Amino acid sequence: MGNTSESLGKIAKGAAIAFVGMLAFTFFEFVTRVIIARYATQGEYGAFSIGFALLNIFVMISCLGLQGGATRCIAYFRGKGEDEKVAGIVYSSLQLSVVAGLFFFLVVFVSSDFLNEIFHLEQSTVLKLFAVAIPFLTVIEILSYIFIGFNRIKEKVFFRDILMYLLRVSCIVFAFILGFGFLGMMYAYLLPTVIVAVVFAGYAVKKLSIQLKDNVVIRKKLFRFSIPLLVTFLSTVIIIRADTLMLGYFKTSEIVGLYNTAVPIAQLLPIFLTSMGFIYVPISSQLYSKNLVEEMRRNYAVLTKWVLMATLPFFFTIFLFPEAVLTIIFGPSYEHAGSALRILLLGALVQVLTGPNALTLVVAGKTKLNMVDDLIGLIVNISLNFFLIPTMGITGAAIASSISLITINVLKSTQIFWLHKIHPFTLNFIKSIATSTVFISVIYLLFVSLSSTSITIWMLIIFFFLFLTVQVAGLIITKSFDKEDIILLQEAKKILNKNVNSPV
Repeated sequence: MGNTSESLGKIAKGAAIAFVGMLAFTFFEFVTRVIIARYATQGEYGAFSIGFALLNIFVMISCLGLQGGATRCIAYFRGKGEDEKVAGIVYSSLQLSVVAGLFFFLVVFVSSDFLNEIFHLEQSTVLKLFAVAIPFLTVIEILSYIFIGFNRIKEKVFFRDILMYLLRVSCIVFAFILGFGFLGMMYAYLLPTVIVAVVFAGYAVKKLSIQLKDNVVIRKKLFRFSIPLLVTFLSTVIIIRADTLMLGYFKTSEIVGLYNTAVPIAQLLPIFLTSMGFIYVPISSQLYSKNLVEEMRRNYAVLTKWVLMATLPFFFTIFLFPEAVLTIIFGPSYEHAGSALRILLLGALVQVLTGPNALTLVVAGKTKLNMVDDLIGLIVNISLNFFLIPTMGITGAAIASSISLITINVLKSTQIFWLHKIHPFTLNFIKSIATSTVFISVIYLLFVSLSSTSITIWMLIIFFFLFLTVQVAGLIITKSFDKEDIILLQEAKKILNKNVNSPV
């Protein structure tokens, strides 16, 4: 019980810090997208969405899977006390990713006119600007995950999640006030990436107190370990962005703009799962290196349950009132993406429901299984997009994305159960889902039958807190608490007390 308390406590603290970063990152990125969507044309917002999708894909390729490989290997060898190997991993990660980032910058920059024709864009300047950002964003990503390997998540939160996106919002607003137009907003969107990359690199040189040196053997082993993760990460990003790119190919940038109001909202749903995942890998890797698999099982179940409980009120609020959410955030011209938003939310909910299955495969060293799963998902996604988008448009794109996401998570969850009997589906977990769904469905049906008024932002807020209250009441009524839940609640209380009592 003591080991469980200690590791859960570490994960809770790390997840709390990561959640602050994810919340800031999500908020600032969302604000920039809302500003661009509201004050650019739908076609220009579509061009931004295509550039953003390509940037994410090529940064992911440039990272070479080292986000997972470096983090896991640094934590693993730290657990064994092999500091020389840790230093080699840090050096090799930076060396490989920087070279790859520069290479793919040249690839995208030179081929921007060709890509322009494929995605029916009016000018190539947008893609060239996004190309310049590739090596800088790659550096930010790799440094963030190197620090996470040392159980230091604050660096990622400050530089990547807060500073970069706060600067983006500030620059976007400044460009808008001065009337720089769409291209001016694109310059403003990408400039902070360059600034933060330079500052973060300087900070890392000063703070990473290890003697960096090249190690060919370590570099080869790290590269071999990380390449399957590259396929996994890249497949995930392509699955997320393929619908945008294929809509650009089959339809128009205006349709892409419409669809990309639903996509970022659906991508908000796994925020709690993602926050927990950043610290889950290094801590679980250390547990796995000591063969403490039973502790991993307990942690997995209780953490997945809490992540789901935190997610459900957001899911039900958006899922039941998608048109109202889109209208309030982006404006009435985007409410037609409501059906697509509902479909995307279902896929995201399954991802949350199954927990950190992909990360658990990484911890167990089964990166090839991860790779195979994501390749299957990628094939499903592209095939469905190819057949559904021409006839169903954004609805077809949403169906393709959700089915592929569900397929991947079912495969990964089956594998971690087969390998180590790890799963989240305890009796209390199932009871908490069932009671929340029943109670909230009753509330919604009563509202629909008794009200004919349009939904306002205040009504959405009231519904959210009503759903949250009902969910907590359901947990208490059905007594769906485990002893590990008490550990997490006690840890949360310590964190809150520390924050309240800390000097200003």
